[in-house]
Amino acid sequence: SAANAYGQSSLGVLLTGLGSDGARGLKAIKDVGGNTIVEDPSTCVVFGMPKAAIEVGCVDEIVPLPQIAQTILRMI
Repeated sequence: SAANAYGQSSLGVLLTGLGSDGARGLKAIKDVGGNTIVEDPSTCVVFGMPKAAIEVGCVDEIVPLPQIAQTILRMI
């Protein structure tokens, strides 16, 4: 819904977790020209969802958790 509402102004951040629903959301954001970030496996408790997004090819940045806020600020 963020992709539909905000288009290329969207920014998606995907953290640790299972499944692929988050990857679908990031792909929707990427498809409208938004920016995407996933948590690096080095800081994930469960790398499943970030890995799914990487495999889909819809990730701009792979960042350790402590650096995500700084990466967001750089992107906006």
